[in-house]
Amino acid sequence: MKRRFSIVLAGLAAATSLTAAPAIAGGPTSADIVNDAATPGDVISYGMGPQQQRFSALDKINTGNVKGLVPVFAASLGGEKQRGQESQPLVYDGTIYVTGSYSRLFAFDARTGEKKWEYNARLPDGIMPCCDVVNRGAAIHGDKVIFATLDAHLVALDRHTGKVIWNKKLADYQAGYSATAAPLIVKDMVITGNSGGEFGIIGEVSARNVDTGELIWTRPTIEGHIGTLNGKPSTMTGKLNASWTGDLWKTGGGATWLGGTYDPETNLLYFGTGNPGPWNSHLRPGDNLYTSSTLAIDADTGEIKWHYQTTPHDGWDFDGVNEFIPFDATMTVKGKQVPMKLGAKADRNGYFYVLDRTNGKLMGANKFVMQTTWANGIDLKTGRPNYVPENRPGAPNAAEKGTSVFASPSFLGGKNWMPMAYSKDTGLFYVPSNDWGMDIWNEPIAYKKGAAYLGAGFTIKSIAEDHIGALRAMDPVTGKIVWEYKNKAPLWGGVLATRGNLVFTGTPEGYLKAFDAKTGQELWKFQTGSGVVGSPITWEQDGEQYVAVMSGWGGAVPLWGGEVAKTFKEISQGGSLWVFKLPK
Repeated sequence: MKRRFSIVLAGLAAATSLTAAPAIAGGPTSADIVNDAATPGDVISYGMGPQQQRFSALDKINTGNVKGLVPVFAASLGGEKQRGQESQPLVYDGTIYVTGSYSRLFAFDARTGEKKWEYNARLPDGIMPCCDVVNRGAAIHGDKVIFATLDAHLVALDRHTGKVIWNKKLADYQAGYSATAAPLIVKDMVITGNSGGEFGIIGEVSARNVDTGELIWTRPTIEGHIGTLNGKPSTMTGKLNASWTGDLWKTGGGATWLGGTYDPETNLLYFGTGNPGPWNSHLRPGDNLYTSSTLAIDADTGEIKWHYQTTPHDGWDFDGVNEFIPFDATMTVKGKQVPMKLGAKADRNGYFYVLDRTNGKLMGANKFVMQTTWANGIDLKTGRPNYVPENRPGAPNAAEKGTSVFASPSFLGGKNWMPMAYSKDTGLFYVPSNDWGMDIWNEPIAYKKGAAYLGAGFTIKSIAEDHIGALRAMDPVTGKIVWEYKNKAPLWGGVLATRGNLVFTGTPEGYLKAFDAKTGQELWKFQTGSGVVGSPITWEQDGEQYVAVMSGWGGAVPLWGGEVAKTFKEISQGGSLWVFKLPK
């Protein structure tokens, strides 16, 4: 079930400059990045702003004219490395930057699609990405474009030429570490997480100087581990053995593989943490902090200010890594309408959570999928799930596997990595979700460095005849689903909302689609030739509004989806950047 990749990359490891670009002084600052959502002429951060609401104020493309949207160009990533293009493009100063599978980064002319340069990381043999050779995007600051690589490095390139400025090792890939998330730029720091939760690694958030790559602070996500600040030990995460037994905290998981968001109003970074290791929960009694959680981290020091654990003692691989998006709304508190600073998260476990982002207090938790067999709700007073004990997979006996149970959602989640969007106009979140379940059982397991650390087996199954994927509009105040669009194949790409009353997302069948943000009516679609698992963006250029998305099927579904994946085995792989606008 676990697939390893052993990759030997041939060719150039350094960037190849194909067209010379004149050096331009300066570039985006940290202040510019904080203000990204308010500057429609560029997209300089993952999520279109550090809060990652993925909302654009542009409305030149709207419900009245979107049916006329046509391609401007398609730029191929080329070669044989055409799989799992989960990147979100960035746009700045007439250039589009995209990352590709196998740790590549490309710069294209935003008007013509002509390739300016390409960088290929020299990946070692034996890297172990659990869930395909994907990369979700880069970051821009000053004269640099920065991205993470599958061998757990962070690389800063000259954004004009693609030449390496600095290259820093994040962790040991031979121990199972990797990196796939787009970095976050905050206060002249590059904030990154790590990947590798299926290999008994330790999750971590780290901050580095954006100009030099030198480490400023680290924050492990598993209790008992010591953070650092300015080259010295700082504080312990949690309390040793408070929720872990024996030495299990040393291989506890909690990877921060999706990256984080940032709220300048609170100066807090919000990072989700992955599943505990191993999957077999009977081997690790306790809540297993701080796995399957949201952590609020002080951006200056790396100290945890609050946490909220969505799935204590996780036994189904319900990572809590999904993005936590800050937003403001009025909530009813003790019978009064109170304006609040909130954050929302659509969790792998099938529940949509709303928290007070200043202190982590739970304000609401509602199901956003068809069924959640592992729990029958969330206790709003304690914040804990109401578990269904008989739906936890049983403990193995000696060499025999434990009792198998049916659980829904599957471990691939009610929502996996694919980012949702929040519209400031409608007040709704648009959640790319999946309705599926799994037979899951526990197996004996022991930790071995660099080896898969699961202790479980599974078979993913459909639970509905007409769909797996569903794009759902969620009201965060009421917890109600306002509308939904059902898709036959699983949804695995990000979402974009605009002031034109539009919502864009892609499908594995190859379509980029546009929907009415208020009603969910499908208004436009375009066939890209491969499954769309990237995140769309929009920006204004030369007085016109553009939309862009990466096309290229891959990711965890075809690798881990079993019988469900076989249903969609005919989807073509690919690797292309598509750009659209209205005709003049």
